Amino acid sequence: MSLHVFLVRHAQSVWHDENRYAGATDIDLTPYGHGQADRLADWAGHAGLTAVRSSPMRRCRATAEQSAARAGLPLGLDPRLRELDFGVAEGLTRTEMRRRMPKDLDAFEDDPVGHHFPGGEDPLEAGRRYLDFLDELRTEHPDGRVLVVAHSTAIRLTLCRLLGLPLRDYRRLFPYLANCALNELVLRDGVPALLALNKELTPGAAE
Repeated sequence: MSLHVFLVRHAQSVWHDENRYAGATDIDLTPYGHGQADRLADWAGHAGLTAVRSSPMRRCRATAEQSAARAGLPLGLDPRLRELDFGVAEGLTRTEMRRRMPKDLDAFEDDPVGHHFPGGEDPLEAGRRYLDFLDELRTEHPDGRVLVVAHSTAIRLTLCRLLGLPLRDYRRLFPYLANCALNELVLRDGVPALLALNKELTPGAAE
C-alpha cells in the first residue's frame, strides 16, 4: 500500500512581496499567483490524481480549484489544513516585528516552537491536526495519488513530524517552500519517505 501525497504551498499571495506573516488572515492571490495556479492545474490534469484536498483559506482554495477541475475530481476543503495563527505577528513584516516586539522576535528565532508568537497557535497542535488529516487520508486512499494544497509553516512542521526531525528546527531544515512547487511524500505501509522537495513546474509539465 503506497499513498503518494503532493504537498503544495498555495500560489503567490498579495502579501508575498513584503513577506508579511499571513497565518489566519484570509488573503487573495496576486495575478502572478493565478498564473502559478494555472501551471499547477496543467500538471494535475496529467498526474493521475485520485483526490484533491485544500485548506479552506482563499489563497489555497483559489490555487486548488483549477487543479481539481482539470483532474476531473471534486475539491475537498479541510479546516485541519489551515495555516497557523501567528498571533501578535499576524500581518507584520520582520522589520515591523523588530521595531514593535524585539524580545518576542528574538525568542521566536531561537525556538519557533517553544516560543511561538504570543496569541498564536501552538505549532505542536498544528502538527497534530495535519497528522490526523494524513492518517485519515491513508484510510481513504491507501494506494492513491493526492494533491494537498496548504501553507508553508504547517507543511514544514508536518515534514519534520513525519521524518522524525526536530520540530524547533523546521525553519532551518526547510528554510523555504516555493509557491506551487511539488513536495512529494510516499507513505508505504505507514512509513514516510520524501521523494521531492520544491520541485518546480514548467508550462505543460507532467510527472
